[in-house]
Amino acid sequence: MNYTDFFKMIPEASLVAVLIILFVADFISAKTEERKWFNPLACALLLVNTIVCLLSMQPEEAFGGMYITSVAVNVMKAILAFGTFIVVLQSRVWAGKSGKEGEFYMLVVSTLLGMNTMMSAGNFLMFFLGLEMASVPMACVVAFDAYRNNSAEAAAKFILTATFSSGVMLYGISFIYAAYGTMYFNDIAANIQATPLTIMGLVFFFSGLGFKISLVPFHFWTADTYQGAPTTVTGYLSVISKGAAAFTLLSILFHVFGSMIAYWHVLMMIVIALSITIANLFAIRQGELKRFMAFSSISQAGYIMLAALGNNWDASIASLSYYVLIYVVANMAVFTIISVVEQNNGGKTDISDYNGFYKTNPRLSFLMTIAMFSLGGIPPFAGMFSKFFVFMSGVKGADITTTEGAWIYGILFIALINTVVSLYYYLKIVKAMYITRCDTPMPTFKSDTNTKFALAVCTTGIVLFGVFSCVYEWIAAAI
Repeated sequence: MNYTDFFKMIPEASLVAVLIILFVADFISAKTEERKWFNPLACALLLVNTIVCLLSMQPEEAFGGMYITSVAVNVMKAILAFGTFIVVLQSRVWAGKSGKEGEFYMLVVSTLLGMNTMMSAGNFLMFFLGLEMASVPMACVVAFDAYRNNSAEAAAKFILTATFSSGVMLYGISFIYAAYGTMYFNDIAANIQATPLTIMGLVFFFSGLGFKISLVPFHFWTADTYQGAPTTVTGYLSVISKGAAAFTLLSILFHVFGSMIAYWHVLMMIVIALSITIANLFAIRQGELKRFMAFSSISQAGYIMLAALGNNWDASIASLSYYVLIYVVANMAVFTIISVVEQNNGGKTDISDYNGFYKTNPRLSFLMTIAMFSLGGIPPFAGMFSKFFVFMSGVKGADITTTEGAWIYGILFIALINTVVSLYYYLKIVKAMYITRCDTPMPTFKSDTNTKFALAVCTTGIVLFGVFSCVYEWIAAAI
């Protein structure tokens, strides 16, 4: 073994260092009643990891090709680390009440380490190892409020679904291994042919990751798990986990199954159309805010995967990365507000509970409105630009004179219509806060400092990442 290969895994090594520091700090101060410094320490360490990822822009290969990283991978690692920073930042009050603040931070960082490993995998074995490294601690954080029955139920559903999807994925990988006798991505890509065995392997592998991204028809676990999990964890599930899985799927499709693009384009178009349409129809009917956001996340997953309809890797991965960045700040803004409202108002999460919210909490109402506008793609907020770039990624890869190109344009048209439909249910939240009359609205309350800072970061991102297109241009140029 060449031990210098470990120096090529700087983002992962820094996360291991973060875990060690958090463990030691938690162990030393375990009997201390107030640890106001612990959350700032965790946030600072995650910001350092974000910077490390941004500075590690050199393509690397280690351990005989099992670990491969690139500029695109490190950009996505930085985005996910930034999103995890927001999650940890706004979770201080909630995690502190449980008395297990250290455990929560370490579990979250462990999932991030698994996602980084998964995205840098050079073969299916390393990929599956990273996937399970992320899934196991994720199940633990879903069940973090163990005293709540719905949290335990959500964890059980998550574990069963994760186990089933892993089995489906392994079944697909076994087909591919049987066809080519190797698990290395580069070796498979060099010899791949559209044989029945390969197509079956592709379908099962795609289905397994479809569960992780919660694409239709692999979405059945999403609403119940999102509703039952702690709100902070739901936010983490909806953006960080989804972003890592979507990036990995797109990377493997282009780099391993690139010569079979005609096959997986058909599969992708069907799944995208179903995800966006069905999720929108179900979201309209929801009265519970976390279930509402669950179906919103399924729809957003469909929009994220529009990037896969292009035939240019650089353009597709740049638009996907930018979309995930915007989705991180917009969705985390919503879940931060849901969390602080839940903590200050007896666990209220129904949409009707927000009736007249503007009268008592105008600032939170305003920030929620901005986040909803961004998720709906309303200009001038960043969500509109993120949707524009994934749409353009699909348009650039489609020749309307061909059958496949015509189908891609059809899917983009369906996505455009659904964008208009989604405005109805996003604006339903705004209507509840500003227009719907309520004689007994929520009482006025003050948010804690961490929540204010997290919302400031998210809102600034929603506004500036859209107004300044240099963010997308930097991502595209770097990749």
